[in-house]
Amino acid sequence: MKTLTEAEVQRLFNATADDRLAALWVLLITTGLRLGEALGLQWSDIDLASRKMVVQRALQRQRGSGLVLTELKTRKSRRLVHLAPMAVSALIEHRRRQARQQLLLGAEWQDTGLVFTSLKGGPMEPHVSNEALDRALAVAGLPRVRVHDLRHTAASLLLARGVHAKVV
Repeated sequence: MKTLTEAEVQRLFNATADDRLAALWVLLITTGLRLGEALGLQWSDIDLASRKMVVQRALQRQRGSGLVLTELKTRKSRRLVHLAPMAVSALIEHRRRQARQQLLLGAEWQDTGLVFTSLKGGPMEPHVSNEALDRALAVAGLPRVRVHDLRHTAASLLLARGVHAKVV
C-alpha cells in the first residue's frame, strides 16, 4: 500500500483539473470511497446544495452479466457522506462536462443517471479509471499508486489532521 502526501494530492488535482475524471480523483481522495462505490453513484444520490451524498450501491463486473449495479457488502457500507467544498465544486464542473458530452452525442448518449460514465454515458469499466490514474500521476510527476490506494490516502490525510480513527 502506498499513499500520497497532501502536497502530492494537490499536484494531482492541479495536473488533472481539466481532465474528464478530475472529479473522480477529488471524490475518492476527499471521501475515501471504494472505486466500485464511486462508479455506482447516480446523480440522484447527490445533494450538492446540502453537500451530502448517499452511498447505496456499487458497480461491479460479474461473470456472465458484465457490469452491474449491486447492493453493498454490508448494511454499514450504506451510508451518508458529507462532501468537502472542493468535492462539490469538482462535481458541479463534472456535471457541466457530462452535459456538454451528452449534447454532443445526442441520441448516442446512454442516459444511465450515473455520475462517472463511459464516453457515451454507459457504466465505466473500472480498468479505465486505473489506466487514467496511471496517466494522471505520470503527468503530475508522481509515483504510481493504485486507485484503491486513494482510499488509504484519504484515511491517512484525515488521521494526520487529527480526525479520530473511529470517524475515519
